[in-house]
Amino acid sequence: MKDFEFQTATTVDEAVSLLAARGDRARVLTGGTDLIVQLRENLREADLVVDVKKIPELMEYRLTEQGLLLGAGVPCYRLYGDEAICKAYPALVDSARIIGGWQIQSRASIGGNLCNSSPAADSVPTLIAYDVVCHIAGPEGRRTVPVAEFCTAPGRNVLKRGELLTSLEFPAAGKHSSGAYLRFIPRNEMDIAVVGAGAWVQLDAKGETIERSRLALAAVAPTPLFLADASASLAGKPATAETFKQAGEMASAIAKPINDKRGTVEYRKHLAGVLVERSLAGAVRRARGETWDPHE
Repeated sequence: MKDFEFQTATTVDEAVSLLAARGDRARVLTGGTDLIVQLRENLREADLVVDVKKIPELMEYRLTEQGLLLGAGVPCYRLYGDEAICKAYPALVDSARIIGGWQIQSRASIGGNLCNSSPAADSVPTLIAYDVVCHIAGPEGRRTVPVAEFCTAPGRNVLKRGELLTSLEFPAAGKHSSGAYLRFIPRNEMDIAVVGAGAWVQLDAKGETIERSRLALAAVAPTPLFLADASASLAGKPATAETFKQAGEMASAIAKPINDKRGTVEYRKHLAGVLVERSLAGAVRRARGETWDPHE
């Protein structure tokens, strides 16, 4: 690991000023579970690392009738430790529980997982499924970006010089709606998704028809993928196994994975369909008020 300067920011403006001064040679530290490894293995370089864990705005979350405003630095364990979050946004909890082991989850954050911008990130399909909005602060002020547009390439995103992600805004969790996230890994020692799938649905009052849905995939393209056509195709269809299967078939056709040590193109396209089908079924069960365990 090469030497770098380390500074702690206590306000968003201070963090922005420090980052803007060093440009591409500055890095943000929230949990550090990705960054420290990358610096140690010379996958990234930095002249300055800015610790933002002392900034209240990044380390707090607020759940109201209008939705969830999640600070970008809030560690994963706080999410699945909150019963209200578990009830309102179960797919978020599905993701938070599997980002590394419990030691990692004591520091790793959903915002950090997003900013690392891995195509296989476990949180991003969930964020896309929930139609989350990213709040960003920078030298030119504040702006918002839909999470589906945040990642631009493997390890790259829309953040400009001096900018940092401050929070993630989730829409309100309405009645007869819910989400689910599933991933496949070949063994526990390989904690990177071969494929991941997030689903969110809004059912009618009887719980029989899908009114709206959002589906997303990880590890099947250069960036996490919003399945816009497959999502739109579900509107007005019955919430049945046949419908879920059709959505899975569309997901398989849309997915454009690569061959690597985790799986072949054919294998991952097949998995994309299976996981979309299963995550959609899980989201529907939860939207009906039933229990659903992603490990069942």
